[in-house]
Amino acid sequence: MLTLSQRNVFIPFLCLLMALSWLTLWVWGQSPYGRFLSHEGLRLSEVRAGFGALLLLGGWTVMLVAMMLPTSLPLIGIFYRMTRQRADRALLVWLLLAGYLLVWTLFGLVAVLGDSVLHETVEGNVWLETHAWFIGAGIFMLAGIYQFTPLKYYCLDKCRTPLSFVMTHWQGRRDRWHAFRLGLRHGLFCLGCCWSLMLLMFAVGMSNLGWMFLLGAVMAIEKNVPWGRRFSAPLGGLLLCCGLAIVLQATLMTFGDTP
Repeated sequence: MLTLSQRNVFIPFLCLLMALSWLTLWVWGQSPYGRFLSHEGLRLSEVRAGFGALLLLGGWTVMLVAMMLPTSLPLIGIFYRMTRQRADRALLVWLLLAGYLLVWTLFGLVAVLGDSVLHETVEGNVWLETHAWFIGAGIFMLAGIYQFTPLKYYCLDKCRTPLSFVMTHWQGRRDRWHAFRLGLRHGLFCLGCCWSLMLLMFAVGMSNLGWMFLLGAVMAIEKNVPWGRRFSAPLGGLLLCCGLAIVLQATLMTFGDTP
């Protein structure tokens, strides 16, 4: 039987881990290697060589711990309490976290590879190179449109009912595999709920802690606050307005530069 202190140490430990992740990103961002936290700071040759992409993916993984784990603490806490009688409870929870983070890390890998293709495309296209604002506006508008889709709300509803989710997907047989699979499933629904906002975070850059905090708070509100579901549509409207504002600003600058 675990002692009270042993039972209560895991969640504070996770909170400490998340705080250290924020600190790591801040220190990294102030260092000479801070450019590896942003796709814009990488040279295409570094991405092709692999080490630049690996460092960018490493920063993404640290950001996941800092930014996404807080949004899933309710589910992690429920699973931790449900397995309180098990001697291997800590291992089961770590397997849950491993499955969850694996889904988001794979998404980060796709984003890094897609970004490298995008950089090559831009370098080979004069129009895109001189209208790079089009890409930023497109990401904002994509994130805004996704906020209104049925898939967004379906995945959000799954994330907003952690007790029901755990009871549905945790059978307790083949315990370690099921714990890992529970993390994978939760990660997939979380990805379905938040991928567009995280793509926006990738575009902004992991060294921008202000944007990290803002988008992390938005996702936490959507997933865990009683009125969070009603927050999604206004957020979508705001993101669409930001995209349109980028287009408008670029258009005005283009006309202003025209003789």
